[in-house]
Amino acid sequence: MGPLDGVLVADFSRILAGPYATMLLADMGADVVKVEGPAGDDTRTWMPPERDGESTYYLGINRGKRSIALDLRDADDLAVARDLVARADVVIENLRPGGMTRFGLDFGCVKEANPGVVYASISGFGSGDGAHVPGYDLMVQAISGLMSLTGDPDGPAYRAGISVFDVMAGNHATIGILAALRHREQTGEGQHVEVNLLSSALSGLVNHSSAWVASGTVPYRMGNAHPSVFPYEPFPTADDDLIVTAGNDGQFRKLCDVLGLDGVADDPRFARNADRTANRDELRPLLVERLTTRRAVEWFELLTAAGVPCGPIQTIDGGFATAERFGLEPVVVVGEGDRALPTTRHPIRFSATPAAYHLPPPRLDEHGDDVRKWLDA
Repeated sequence: MGPLDGVLVADFSRILAGPYATMLLADMGADVVKVEGPAGDDTRTWMPPERDGESTYYLGINRGKRSIALDLRDADDLAVARDLVARADVVIENLRPGGMTRFGLDFGCVKEANPGVVYASISGFGSGDGAHVPGYDLMVQAISGLMSLTGDPDGPAYRAGISVFDVMAGNHATIGILAALRHREQTGEGQHVEVNLLSSALSGLVNHSSAWVASGTVPYRMGNAHPSVFPYEPFPTADDDLIVTAGNDGQFRKLCDVLGLDGVADDPRFARNADRTANRDELRPLLVERLTTRRAVEWFELLTAAGVPCGPIQTIDGGFATAERFGLEPVVVVGEGDRALPTTRHPIRFSATPAAYHLPPPRLDEHGDDVRKWLDA
């Protein structure tokens, strides 16, 4: 039994942020009913890549759920949806603000029938003056400032390689839902949990946000360099680049010892992190001269043994291989027979209530009849 065993989640979300949140809840034991329109979640069609004709994008964020297809414009289907939310512990949706109101499925209406409901809404820019603006991760990467920080200083701005703020908002929604369930446990009261991509982005920009808010400093694009720490970037070796992240004075001293840079750690220009950061243009050639004498894999072993954080730049398969080598068991199989699907392990390990993987990602309306019978019982 998972920590959320017995929690019923009515999931009206689609694409990424909401489905990612509800998959995490399902892994932790919640019964998630995925409500889809007749055409299904958009990500079902987002391919290639695919596995047995199903989008790997969809498969990656929808395990552990039951699917029911409902056309909310149909009176009978809408009645089913209203029965479901009346019984649910959690309702989650990411329609444009006001989208659920026209069906009488907004927080106010649901709360009348279900006072203890935890109702989570995910939007692009909140339910106030930004409610009319559609919310897509790429838009928020641009508007938040992230793209201005990504790429070479003299080149164009770039998006992150993943929909980073969708994932971040999904995590924030999960945290909010769990906190609201705890509040309900103590008081019996439900509440509305609102998450928006822009607020998640500004929170997630952490030190860059603080630079502006606390000091009025607008950060700028520095490629792979860090504005406040050096060395903290890729360095060339005899073959491939190697990330070196000596984040404190002790780690820098160890780096110098391994590289044979006698006296550099005591040089007033490089003794403290602030000094190294200010004088990076003088320090970098000294590091490069030594690092280019060996291959990246050799330095990785030597520096790691000495306690200096570093790592090769790998493709995704290399990331999974490293996780396997470190005993993290990053892949789990959900489903059986022709429905057996390798999928990425839940990121949290629990000593008493481990994540479980009971159902493969559902086919559209796969559980529609079962859900209707359960509601009618």
